[in-house]
Amino acid sequence: MIQDIYIIDDDKYSLQDLKDLFADNEEYRFVNVSTEEINKALINIPSLIIINEDNVDRDIEELCSTIRKNEDNSITPIIVISSNSDKEHRLNVLKKAVEYYIKKPVDQDYLYYTIKNLMRLMYTNRRVSPLTGLPGNVQIHAELKKRLFNKEDFGVLYLDLDNFKAYNDVYGFIKGDEIIKFTARTIVKNVHAIKNNNCFVGHIGGDDFVAIVSRTNYDEVCQNIIKDFDSEILSYFTEEDRKRGYIEVANRRGILEDFPLTSISIGVVDVELNRFNNILEIGEVGAQVKHLAKTILGSSYVIDRRKE
Repeated sequence: MIQDIYIIDDDKYSLQDLKDLFADNEEYRFVNVSTEEINKALINIPSLIIINEDNVDRDIEELCSTIRKNEDNSITPIIVISSNSDKEHRLNVLKKAVEYYIKKPVDQDYLYYTIKNLMRLMYTNRRVSPLTGLPGNVQIHAELKKRLFNKEDFGVLYLDLDNFKAYNDVYGFIKGDEIIKFTARTIVKNVHAIKNNNCFVGHIGGDDFVAIVSRTNYDEVCQNIIKDFDSEILSYFTEEDRKRGYIEVANRRGILEDFPLTSISIGVVDVELNRFNNILEIGEVGAQVKHLAKTILGSSYVIDRRKE
């Protein structure tokens, strides 16, 4: 996934130095915005914000406070580059929860590795699910809002497992966690296999996942996920349960009930331009189509292609 780095600098020509410095790093995209366009940077929720204090016409402390108070950018790291060497000034800026204050003249190697290491750290920290290593709800919502605001055409896949509670009741939570991790790997593998596509995979929690992709052949993506899932999920069951095709779970009265083997259901929402006003509307439709998919026995998917 491409990571956007926004440079707040009223001199648009300063951006070229950073582009040249990271010429061999295709995973980073540098965008220049003026202080008047600060809302543009905040709405797009960049991975990193760099402020060239010498070239902005706004109080640096107030500017940093504005960024940090923005809910979607509360964890977005900030680097301030400045020729002001006054210690009290530097400390006041850092008190605004700015990660780095770099004095000019800037050593290019130092700046390069500061950005690289900070991005690596933030990438690790944003992987909020300790089980799957995938971004959680905060990042999922931010990614949806960003794409909706930018008027992108994209699709959202809502995925979860069928009869997973029954599996946990029989095999235990430790083995259940292994299925969650396997599911995450399967989704990531197939979503990121889409060529020339800006993809995102998140873990809502439990056995619920979300994938966001630029408009593509949703049928193919879903079919590939289901094919890989169904072919490997059997290895998580005993031979007896595989042959039988279901598992037996005792209910509260001690009576055995039969549950099909774990499968995956996918609901897809085609977010066409101007169809939705906010991410809540997307989520509502996503819940509807996923519910339809879950009414079908075994692994299945349903795509909502309704127009505006």
